[in-house]
Amino acid sequence: MIGRRKPTPAPPEPAEEARSGKGRPTPRRREAEAQNRRPLVPDDRKEARRRSREVRNEAYMKQRQAMVTGDERYLPVRDKGPVRRYARNYVDARWSIAEFFMPVALVMIVVMLFASSVPQLANIVVLGMYGVLLVSIVDSTIMSQILKRKLAKKFGAGEIPPWTAFYAFGRSFYWRRLRQPKPQVKRGEYPS
Repeated sequence: MIGRRKPTPAPPEPAEEARSGKGRPTPRRREAEAQNRRPLVPDDRKEARRRSREVRNEAYMKQRQAMVTGDERYLPVRDKGPVRRYARNYVDARWSIAEFFMPVALVMIVVMLFASSVPQLANIVVLGMYGVLLVSIVDSTIMSQILKRKLAKKFGAGEIPPWTAFYAFGRSFYWRRLRQPKPQVKRGEYPS
């Protein structure tokens, strides 16, 4: 028994080491390409078309609902963002001469249909329509310039998306009930 050795105890198993990286081997190119491969043309075209139509209709319904509620997630890109929301609220909070241009123009067109027998009346109506249009453009242009200054002060000149003033200018010409997205503020509730 002199030459026998005692068995050495096995070292304790190391605790799970924190691995750095992804912890698995990189897949071969063939395997990665096979995993991402999809058919160019689906097997069931009718089903694919129906599914595509459902997805499109669902997105459209969400967008229509957002136009009523003002939900930023589903608004079109044109209307998204805090700057555009501020511009909409500013336009919706004020009375604008431009929003009355369309109803006045419709009335003037109807008057012109019946005023053809009286040329002087038709001339006055046309001049009146041009006058209302000119005043509307001046009013909306002044509003757009004031809005640009307020936006630059609040958000900084670099944060204002292009054409924001034109966006507000165009919105001011719509009748309040017909504006999309729907107005979220009452008249006189200017954004802070």
